[in-house]
Amino acid sequence: MPGDQHLVLGIDIGTTSVKVCLVVAGKTVSAAGGTVEGEGASDCGAVLARQAKDTAADIRTSTPNGHEQNVPKILSTLHNCISRLPRDLLRQVRHIGLSGQMHGVVLWQQAAGQRLVLEELMQPDCPVPMSPLYTWQDSRCSPTFLQDLPQPIAGSVVHSGYGCATLFWLAKHRPDELERFTHAATVQDLVTAMLCGLDRPAMSVQTAASWGYCDAAAATWEVEKLTEAGFPVRLLPAIVHSEQSVGTLTEPWEGIPAGTSVGSALGDFQCSVLGTLHEARDAVLNISTSAQIAFVLPEGFRPDTLDSSSGLSPAVLYFPYFEGRYLAVAASINGGNALATFIRMLQQWTLDLGFHVPQSALWEKAVALGLAVNEDAQAGLATVSPTLLGERHDPSMRAVVSNLDPGNLGLGAVFRALCKGVVSNLHHMMPREVFVRHGVQRIVGGGSALVRNQLLQAEVSTAYQMPVHFTQSGDAAVGAALAATFQHPGLRRSP
Repeated sequence: MPGDQHLVLGIDIGTTSVKVCLVVAGKTVSAAGGTVEGEGASDCGAVLARQAKDTAADIRTSTPNGHEQNVPKILSTLHNCISRLPRDLLRQVRHIGLSGQMHGVVLWQQAAGQRLVLEELMQPDCPVPMSPLYTWQDSRCSPTFLQDLPQPIAGSVVHSGYGCATLFWLAKHRPDELERFTHAATVQDLVTAMLCGLDRPAMSVQTAASWGYCDAAAATWEVEKLTEAGFPVRLLPAIVHSEQSVGTLTEPWEGIPAGTSVGSALGDFQCSVLGTLHEARDAVLNISTSAQIAFVLPEGFRPDTLDSSSGLSPAVLYFPYFEGRYLAVAASINGGNALATFIRMLQQWTLDLGFHVPQSALWEKAVALGLAVNEDAQAGLATVSPTLLGERHDPSMRAVVSNLDPGNLGLGAVFRALCKGVVSNLHHMMPREVFVRHGVQRIVGGGSALVRNQLLQAEVSTAYQMPVHFTQSGDAAVGAALAATFQHPGLRRSP
């Protein structure tokens, strides 16, 4: 590769893993769908190297329904991934794009002028006072607690696991703990603050909207409303536009030159869409830990002006995207995690019976047996509602299995019914009729759980009855790199 090549480092700090990649700069993407590459630059957007590693960061919590992660473990995993990228390519990086799991919140103490250092933050005995990461899966906020919170701006919602809801809960139940900290943000915002030497973390509109109480159009917090409700507004990060860089590297990092621009950390789902969307009339389906299906709404759409003619259900959320656009998103908490729970249950049963079967073998066998279920047997499958964790629009939901009979109890039939249930749950939240009404002509599917599972793929095609294309290319790290189109226009190549 030429020595003067301009590269972008894409980082995604996910719920279960960290992914990083090096992408050739110059690929111009559009929020409406489609890409334009520079003339004579067919390598634009090419992924030259990538690394991924599970964080294994979940920690036990005494809080009922809490879900917390160890931040030093996450940051150590990030360091591990980047350090394994080729050093000669890292020296050619001109922009760093980040994305990460939305909604979550971590708190830390930082004095004015104090510089955060990765080598310190990733130590088990980190000298910087820091909370766990309270993730999007945290459901400590009961429906009753949420009902007592102020109503957010029209078109917005607040659910358990959202950053502002978690901070409200901590303010009520652990006020002394909050007093220890000076800042709150997502873990990816902590990383940008560290890289750029920021005294106050900067959060993109995409991420701020996922916390709740954010006026996305104005890029501001609903400070007056929050203050009146006793919310600790002093902890809130600054909000910046998603197309904005937040600063530059204060010193070389893993071989990347000082002065390299760093983009505001973006939503992992928005970056997955950006890395996957091919045409304006595509919808994007992602099934990883959770599951989402979405399409780009027309220019000029605003959630606070929504009317009944849209055909969108109350379960649909509206995520700020790029260039002033919004995504209509059906987001289920139950996706690949429901399938993984089933496989872990099978493994535990084998242990209870006195022998051990690796999870990898159980996955392989369950998928193979499910694919072998013939059409006649498919018509008589059990009906599975896989909502083990409830849903944000109805936290009281629980998983239900019905229509069981002696003929549909085989492992293949049950696993196929579960896969069908995961897809049917999404289809209920955003049915095919909505796509028809909004001109969607094709679904592009990705995500680790979907691309590895032919059963899920078959059920998607059956449920939506429209062309479906499955791809492994649209991960959030690649999307974060492609967002350099917006955050660092100087890297664009003229068409």
